[in-house]
Amino acid sequence: MHLSKHRSGDEHHIVRFRDRKDAGQQLADLLRPEGGPDVVVLGLPRGGVPVAAEVARALSAPLDVIVVRKVGVPGQPELAMGAVGEGGVQVVDERVVRLAHVSEAEFARAGERERDEVERYVQRFRGGRLSVPLTGRVAVVVDDGIATGSTARAACSVARALGAARVVLAAPVCARESGRGLAADVDRLVCLHSPRHFSAVGQFYDDFRPTSDDEVIELLQRAEHPG
Repeated sequence: MHLSKHRSGDEHHIVRFRDRKDAGQQLADLLRPEGGPDVVVLGLPRGGVPVAAEVARALSAPLDVIVVRKVGVPGQPELAMGAVGEGGVQVVDERVVRLAHVSEAEFARAGERERDEVERYVQRFRGGRLSVPLTGRVAVVVDDGIATGSTARAACSVARALGAARVVLAAPVCARESGRGLAADVDRLVCLHSPRHFSAVGQFYDDFRPTSDDEVIELLQRAEHPG
């Protein structure tokens, strides 16, 4: 069953969060029913991690990153024909590959380039720490906002490929049309606000400064060793 939950309001009023921490605390209120021993909270680097950290804290769940890279169609890098993630996971959108007339060799070359980036970011964010196992667990994938949804969709596909039994996608704000498309790909889509008029995630934050690599690493370390 797919459940999309959001709080709607005046379309002409832009709901704003103070920062990603504030957004994460508000999002955690909607995610409390997901709490349980099998839950793993996965932040999308970089901006999704501060939001995910608040969710993980509220649910008393482990926090990790989910490192994915979209594999773009040659000559049209914004059009995703698949995704790659850590652990050698590869997800192929057969429909896009077919329509774009991409050969297996072309996909392999594009995927290899992105896989190198995945490994680089895994080493940067996780260092020598092992990832939190997802097999048979509930993966709550968190970002700071969803515009087109292509990266979020890739992350959820990778979470399933890594063995998650249930995938919940959560964000403080999600473009309405993107949310409708994503709801079919996850077990539950949770967002605080899904406005019809959406230009950029940053318009909903007072403080939307970029999250640094060091901040991501610090949040992960703090979650692993609280107190």
